[in-house]
Amino acid sequence: MNKKKLILIAEDDVSIRTVLSTELESKFDLKLTDNCAQLWNWVSDGLGDLIILDVMMPDENGLELIPKIKEIRPDLKIIVISAQNTILTAMQAVEKGAYEYLAKPFDLIELNKVIDIAFSDDKSLKTDISDKKKIENNEIPIIGSSPLMQKVFKSVAKLVNTDLTVMIFGESGTGKELVAKILHEHGKRKNGPFIAINMAAIPKELIESELFGHEKGSFTGAFATKSGKFEEAEGGTLFLDEIGDMPYEAQTRLLRVIQEGEFNRVGAHEKIKTNVRIITATHRNIDELVEQGQFREDLFYRLNVFPINIPPLRLRLSDLNKLVDYFLKKSFKEGLDQKSITEEALNELKKYKWPGNIRELENFIRRLVVLIPSNKITGNDIIKNIAKTNNTFVSDLKTNNAQDKISLGMSVEEHLKKFFKLHKGKLPSSGLYNRIINEVERPLISICLNATKGNQIRASKLLGLNRNTLRKKIKELKIKIL
Repeated sequence: MNKKKLILIAEDDVSIRTVLSTELESKFDLKLTDNCAQLWNWVSDGLGDLIILDVMMPDENGLELIPKIKEIRPDLKIIVISAQNTILTAMQAVEKGAYEYLAKPFDLIELNKVIDIAFSDDKSLKTDISDKKKIENNEIPIIGSSPLMQKVFKSVAKLVNTDLTVMIFGESGTGKELVAKILHEHGKRKNGPFIAINMAAIPKELIESELFGHEKGSFTGAFATKSGKFEEAEGGTLFLDEIGDMPYEAQTRLLRVIQEGEFNRVGAHEKIKTNVRIITATHRNIDELVEQGQFREDLFYRLNVFPINIPPLRLRLSDLNKLVDYFLKKSFKEGLDQKSITEEALNELKKYKWPGNIRELENFIRRLVVLIPSNKITGNDIIKNIAKTNNTFVSDLKTNNAQDKISLGMSVEEHLKKFFKLHKGKLPSSGLYNRIINEVERPLISICLNATKGNQIRASKLLGLNRNTLRKKIKELKIKIL
């Protein structure tokens, strides 16, 4: 009989320790503690095959303990769990040597998956970090505790010290360039230049010149030799924004540069070696562009080595309060009046769709700070001022429930269209209705349970379900309650 693996759990919240113990005790041997000192004693004695470690412990910051553990037990994998669900925490966890980072409240199914992978793979999931730099900037401008943003944080943390080519997907105003800058400024190429170029803003006939430079007299208007963005970015990062708008001819040239690691200026024969990290971004559906023959498939594969999807603000409205607070403080630091905002006002903001995403929200908050004479922004202030700049907002307020239904319906419809397209004319397997319903039901019930902190009575009222029906659904869908 195989001996059970021993997991060491350091968590000061007794309720979470209880949940972890209940969930894992059937498969693993466990040792649980509420302090870092005891954990260190176990590790020093050679105990444990894996660690689950909280960040904010009563006697020490859990992150500070990780390098000490890795020094004496370099192969011991550490899963960090934290309620400080910021991009900084995720980056610090990876930088210090954590195997994986999970934000609270975490999904028990995901935790089990991470543990299983950890025990089945001798290699760490994280990128090997040779540059042991400290992350000192405590004000990284990517904010959010929603599950969708946590996925972004984890991706950035794993990629920051690599040279992998990254493609960032997201609507206009979601913060694609900010993510690219973080990958550069906290990575191996931080001492090199960060050069950004917007493909959609450059005339088609000038793109190759902008990227690769040109020789004097190579075309009409080339009055002097000029270096391109690849030369300017040498040793650093080249950020190609709106890559989906790049002309097809220029795509061919870019592909050749990526493959060969060299290029020549327009009108020149001499090859120039290049050493840059390429990060791209787009708001467009590249798969559709490939199907339409507007984007090279081989280039897409080269650029999309690691995709990062940044969600629109309307899909992460739970982050809006933190974003508003951040922008109010930022405005005050910039010399504008100090303002606060009421809960009613925040609720009104959440009724709006925010087509311009974070950028639109920041500009709107800045405008309110200037226009509102009072020190407190009210719900009425939101309605009056946003209606001045968006005629659809007032009607959105009146028909909010209907709009929500339309938005969800449209999202599901789009998802199903893509699902059927993947089958290339063939029908998917039978039982589709129940599979789709289950996929919607499970996250809906899980989110409501998390929102009510596991209180099934409150969750049943929120959902509009009978308590017995809710219990039955929890059991059928195997929903874990943390």
